[in-house]
Amino acid sequence: MSAQTVLFDAPGPRARARHTILTVVGGLVAIGVLYLVLAKLGQAGQLEAEMWTPFLTGGAWQTYLIPGIAGTLTASVISVVLAGIFGLVFGIGRLAQQRWIRLVCGIVVEFFRAVPVLLMMYFAYNIYSRNGVFLPTLNPLMAVVTALTLYNGSVIAELVRSGVHSLPKGQSEAGLSIGLTPGQTLRSIQLPQALVAMLPALMGQLVVVIKDSALGYGITYMELLSWSKTLGSAYANVVPAYLVAAAMFIVFNYAMTKLAGAVERRLRKRPVTAGPLTTTAPNIVQGGAEPGGVPANI
Repeated sequence: MSAQTVLFDAPGPRARARHTILTVVGGLVAIGVLYLVLAKLGQAGQLEAEMWTPFLTGGAWQTYLIPGIAGTLTASVISVVLAGIFGLVFGIGRLAQQRWIRLVCGIVVEFFRAVPVLLMMYFAYNIYSRNGVFLPTLNPLMAVVTALTLYNGSVIAELVRSGVHSLPKGQSEAGLSIGLTPGQTLRSIQLPQALVAMLPALMGQLVVVIKDSALGYGITYMELLSWSKTLGSAYANVVPAYLVAAAMFIVFNYAMTKLAGAVERRLRKRPVTAGPLTTTAPNIVQGGAEPGGVPANI
């Protein structure tokens, strides 16, 4: 029997032919939809050269697009850092030995995972604006950061918990057997391995942070989507402006995905050893007797 475990039957000739036909049909449908969209845009005059000319000038980039990119990256970077801290703290809290700590952390994580991000942005923005927590110019940014941190931090906390639980039980048993406490075993043995194992999911969540920063549009935060709308209003090319913004989001997310793959490959190539090698000879006391005999000094 082959050592490889097969979870499904390999498709036969008919199945492969059916898959090929469905793929061709799906491709033709996609091409047809794209053609209809381009035809509608052409009829509306959105594909004219003058609609796209502003993106080839420095004024549109300096006034609209670069500030939009800066706003998106600012909210995303701050949220990523805070969400990582939040996720590690509450993820470890969900793995604590004390039941009340697990209960409190579980309630916090499950609550913020269930609340929509846009709703949290509205709620935080109203609190900050009415109570003067921050300067009026900072209220939209801080509301976006708060919502993204709470939601994505809760998701990261759940990733930490599930990543540790996915490890073999022998990892924790080995730590306990050498005298480590459960907390020390978690921090020094389980958590580093879990972070490497869940790295693809973590980086995928960072992509979500970049995309969800566009929700700040609803609370007047000037990020890439908001500035693209302003650019479209200024140059009367709203559709091209949104298409350019969408292309930028795709580039950012693709770059983040490639970065995640590079980091994961680097971590997996890193050698792991049980400890430093030694050439010290065993500490054996040699006697004067032959094997099985009686020592000479007895």
